[in-house]
Amino acid sequence: MENKKKRSALGRGLEALLQSPDTDITSKDISGNYVVGAIANLSLEKIEVNPFQPRNTFEPEALEELADSIREQGVIQPITVRKLGYEKYQIISGERRFKAARMAGLEEIPSYIRVANDEQMLELALIENTHRQDLNAIEIGISYQRLMEECKLTQEELSKKVSKQRSTISNYIRLLKLPAEVQIAIRDGLITMGHARSFINIEDRDEQLSLLAQILNENLSVREIEKKVQKINKPDTFKKEKKAPQLPVKYREIQQILSSELETPVEMKRNNKGRGSIVISFKNDEEMERIVSMLKK
Repeated sequence: MENKKKRSALGRGLEALLQSPDTDITSKDISGNYVVGAIANLSLEKIEVNPFQPRNTFEPEALEELADSIREQGVIQPITVRKLGYEKYQIISGERRFKAARMAGLEEIPSYIRVANDEQMLELALIENTHRQDLNAIEIGISYQRLMEECKLTQEELSKKVSKQRSTISNYIRLLKLPAEVQIAIRDGLITMGHARSFINIEDRDEQLSLLAQILNENLSVREIEKKVQKINKPDTFKKEKKAPQLPVKYREIQQILSSELETPVEMKRNNKGRGSIVISFKNDEEMERIVSMLKK
């Protein structure tokens, strides 16, 4: 019986190492207990960055500003790390705070300690990443796509995890199908997501790039681009609208006379074959009776 227990304990391997609070006797939480999941002040030297971090570029100026804030006020929001083993941790989320703390000259940083396997770690990092306010639409789309592909989530499951509607998630992921030039423009803030969503409805890549050039050169609004997209997708509709027959001068004069005599708006329509209609507007029953009585005279 005793041998069986030993084999069972040994069989747990790395899982037992990671979950045991005894694997790292140097890290205590703020209450003095060795509890994985609470906040502990960890040495920066014992923390490594997350290889799954979706965002691998950080603006130097923004980092320096955060470092200045940390020098004055300390780290307000703890980072989240996973425990790899004895005195070894890896960042799940908060790499920007970690880098800024190192720039600020700190030796320790407050940290939430968690135990997670690689898939759980990736999921946690990506979900945390999607809630950042400074992410651009492409970065969010990449995070959503990675959550679905690498964490094997459906859009419905992802929708619940990130508290976003499925249509919102779908719109971000669809941006990743756009030409690289368009994605770069979104990433660099040259065009908005509203502009980009209009591009999705165009199948021809050359048309998409042509619209991109027009936005950049002419500073077109989203509404203007939407109209251009409609013309591209439904050219026949716009041609018909342009060729719609105008009312001949004499009929326009008759329309004005009727409107004046009846003291109400009158609309007259006529096609190229001479067939048409007259529409007389009225506000209520009394006005209708007045108009009818005038027409009977």
